[in-house]
Amino acid sequence: MTSKRKIGIFSGSFNPIHIGHLALANYICEFEDIDEVWFMVTPHNPIKQTSELMNDEFRLELVKLSIEGYHKFKASDFEFKLPKPSYTINTLNELRKHYPENDFCLIIGSDNWHLFPRWKQWEDIIAHYSIMIYPRPGYDIDESTLPDSVKLSKAPIFDISSTFIRNALKKGKDIRYLLHPNAYKTIEEWL
Repeated sequence: MTSKRKIGIFSGSFNPIHIGHLALANYICEFEDIDEVWFMVTPHNPIKQTSELMNDEFRLELVKLSIEGYHKFKASDFEFKLPKPSYTINTLNELRKHYPENDFCLIIGSDNWHLFPRWKQWEDIIAHYSIMIYPRPGYDIDESTLPDSVKLSKAPIFDISSTFIRNALKKGKDIRYLLHPNAYKTIEEWL
């Protein structure tokens, strides 16, 4: 009997995806107990406003362009087909139904861990899935307080945000080294 592959679910708006996302996911694939990272492009996050969101398909295309050639990454539009708003518990349960050959691990930032009790059925997520928390500036975590299913990643802190990227683009800044070259070229053509 073959063991299940461990898939890290890195869910987010990726509005747009940037080198911080890519470097973090790369670290997790190479240095943590994760076989693949699936970039789960979220159409609508119930906690965030949607007015700043780039088109769903465009964000997905930027992810695909940015991860091209690295076999441990996958771009996913799985949540596009689920009822909206997207709730993580629903996504994880549906993934388990569709891909029973995999074990799924939710990848979230320490900033989101501090908000976790606001998530729909957060206790069920902890009870039925593993969670990997990556560090975010200003959101320290006491590892001794974490449930058994939750692990703190040793990933370095990548202090860059999609908001920063969007604002820089609006100001006409040349930020080519903060985005994958394929994504930067596509965004430049789009602007």
